Amino acid sequence: MTFERAIMPLLKKTANTFPVTLLTGPRQSGKTTLLKQILSNYHYVTLESPDILLRLQEDPRGFLEGFPHLIIDEAQNYPPLFSYIQEYVDHSKQTQKFVLSGSQNFLLAENISQTLAGRAAVLELLPLSYAEYMTYPKQKQPDLWDYLFHGSYPRPYHEKLDHELWYNSYIRTYLERDVRSLIHIRDLSRFQLFLKLCAGRHGQLLNLSSLSNECGISQTTASHWLNILEASYIVFRLQPYYRNFNKRLVKTPKLYFYDTSIVCRLLGIDSSEHLSIHASRGAIFEGFMLTEILKTYRAQGKNAPLYFFRDQTGDEVDIIIEKNDGLLAIETKSSKTFVPDLLNSLKRWQKISHQDAKNCWIIYGGKETLSHQEFSILSWRECLNFLKLLQL
Repeated sequence: MTFERAIMPLLKKTANTFPVTLLTGPRQSGKTTLLKQILSNYHYVTLESPDILLRLQEDPRGFLEGFPHLIIDEAQNYPPLFSYIQEYVDHSKQTQKFVLSGSQNFLLAENISQTLAGRAAVLELLPLSYAEYMTYPKQKQPDLWDYLFHGSYPRPYHEKLDHELWYNSYIRTYLERDVRSLIHIRDLSRFQLFLKLCAGRHGQLLNLSSLSNECGISQTTASHWLNILEASYIVFRLQPYYRNFNKRLVKTPKLYFYDTSIVCRLLGIDSSEHLSIHASRGAIFEGFMLTEILKTYRAQGKNAPLYFFRDQTGDEVDIIIEKNDGLLAIETKSSKTFVPDLLNSLKRWQKISHQDAKNCWIIYGGKETLSHQEFSILSWRECLNFLKLLQL
């Protein structure tokens, strides 16, 4: 039994219609499990296997022609593969389909853009959304801080592993190994410090100058390291909304991690109880709700039109969603109790943007969903219903 992933219908569709499908995402997000589960008629190989890699290197054309449909995992381990697939797709009259996957997404995307542009569908599988987490058989609704502390990677849940040991191992072996191999870092302690400093800036405006100075590296190096962390689906930058509201707007992006548990481990948060009183709990909750929306868009193969708003007087809205029929404003509050003062930011936003209250939402850490002065106040558990309301 596994989790039901929201991307399943789209993956089936692209695998049936495109000659090549590329499934990217962070390590351990469930790519291999998903591919084996829904494409059971495909032959699966991984290029982490030395004998498979050797067979491919010795006769790449014969290897590709040897299977009716083929999943090739860790495809980045043999870069010439992409050119051979391009040749096969362009000249063969066969209806063979290829699905490529791997852990070094920077290398995968680079090879796809160079050789298979226009021939491949590119999909992204992020860690579990809350809705996907709840699809596991007999799953009980978790406490908010338990869920955020334990994170959204599927393997520890599926295999009932110790979360602390698994995440510590993930940070050491996958994150540090993969990322360091791409940027050739010799001083591991400097990179570990960089990761912790980034975690301390989760949900904050990104100041590269301050980050580089604290880490003792150049601003160019800090920018390069961040780019690789983004390409590896560890962090992402949320851009500000630039529309002119006759105010001076902040034009610096915010920095977020995709997974809440990675932030907790890097910040030294050692339990859900510790998280519930930690100074970063609001930023971690905000990042959680932001990634829930982001995952919904990505599962449908769509770019997420997500922003934040902030001007130089301090007026701010956590999440702005740009839609064809207007803007949606969302404030996130980790408090389990709603009080009217939580609406202050949205009320200021209304005056600036002239948006209706129906387009302004609060998602908070409590259990009840209610309304106040035409504003909707949603429990974090209702995020699935909220996403349905967006009609993505």
